[in-house]
Amino acid sequence: MSSQPTVIKKSGSASILSPRILAPIALMLFSMFFGAGNLIFPPVLGAGAGANFTPAIIGFLLGSVALPIITVITMGLSGHDIRSLPARAGKIFAVTFSVAVYLAIGALFGIPRTAAVAYSVAISPITGWTSTSASLFFSVLFFVICYALAFRPGNLVNRLGAILTPALLLLLTVLIVMSFFKLKNPSPSPLPDYETSPLATGLFAGYMTMDSVAALAFGILVISAVKRSTAGTSIPVHKSTTVAALVAGLLLAIIYFGLAYIGLHLEDSQSYPEGAALLSAAALRVLNFQGQVVFGGIVVLACMTTATGLLAATSEFFQSLVPAVRYHYWLTGFAVISCVIATTGLETVLALAVPIIIFLYPIAITVVALTFFGHFLPLPLFYSFRFAVWTVAAWSFTTTVMPDLLSSAPLQEVNFGWLIPALVALTIGLFLDLFNPERSRAAIKKAYENIQTQ
Repeated sequence: MSSQPTVIKKSGSASILSPRILAPIALMLFSMFFGAGNLIFPPVLGAGAGANFTPAIIGFLLGSVALPIITVITMGLSGHDIRSLPARAGKIFAVTFSVAVYLAIGALFGIPRTAAVAYSVAISPITGWTSTSASLFFSVLFFVICYALAFRPGNLVNRLGAILTPALLLLLTVLIVMSFFKLKNPSPSPLPDYETSPLATGLFAGYMTMDSVAALAFGILVISAVKRSTAGTSIPVHKSTTVAALVAGLLLAIIYFGLAYIGLHLEDSQSYPEGAALLSAAALRVLNFQGQVVFGGIVVLACMTTATGLLAATSEFFQSLVPAVRYHYWLTGFAVISCVIATTGLETVLALAVPIIIFLYPIAITVVALTFFGHFLPLPLFYSFRFAVWTVAAWSFTTTVMPDLLSSAPLQEVNFGWLIPALVALTIGLFLDLFNPERSRAAIKKAYENIQTQ
């Protein structure tokens, strides 16, 4: 029997992997995206948006689904790792930005958050454990399991996509479907932010999942999985990557809508301090005591799949950056650091989130948007890319270290103050690219070569 992957033939010579092969890859991507923040932010949005639910959920889906999926598709089109995306902004910038992304979504914040959330909202309420020693014990056990799952990154598709993700989806489906039948309370009045600007508030809530940044790391894992499945064939990698990303995005959108519906129709949903308590109460209301156990299982699985994906992606990146240090050494180091930080508690870990997001998100959005649209434009975007990205990076740095300095700028009240300066810089750069396209094209080629030869 042939060992070549089964494909679906399209017009001409184009083809994609079969659903049998693409489905586990899409499920793997879904499971890596669906972590702690993805679980607790949608119900908070539903409760806060109330009667303005529709524009708020649209904004949330733009920030938490559309942007991450476009990022993965963009990486599939480029076919390279995260350093290649910002390469046109300069080698130092590309490496610095890439390291900052992986440290932020990795051992310094993203990975510890998964264990801290799992303990605080799933383990502690069920077991009654509150001590530091209990938190340490759970964190060690949590990361030992994640370490074992990430030990062979080539097997992530089978371990996450074929085993853990179906279990996670089953538990989520039970909770959401039962909530549709049992939660019938009318929509509350929207809270102030959702009353004045529901779309922008929902979009920022989508930012808080950090998935658009995480997609820069997860994208390369998806590409690697597709490349392994298409080895020895003429199947275009970017087409299969796009299909897998779209399937994962559709699943995310459905689940987010269901979780937001719970917050919208749970009685007194606006009285809960955060999403974890809200979902825990909904699980208890819908499924009685067993609901607490179901909710705990959802949280632990969601956090574990995300932590495993982040550990693997971060370790693979730093191995590519410093080949002398092997993958398993990076994996061990990041697992230990994450475990230590996680034991400091959820509040300490989450305190790092907002400044990191404010700094990285505008840069990531700008890099991905210009890379994506650049694939479909005949004009080489070199100066336009470089000027826009540098401008946004300077704006992000300023608003992070001196938040009051630019607080009166247009759109800054909804965290989009960087957009107008980016468009101005982009316009200036476009004139230079139009004036001498051959020079821009040569500069782009050199920039990519500098990254490739690092």
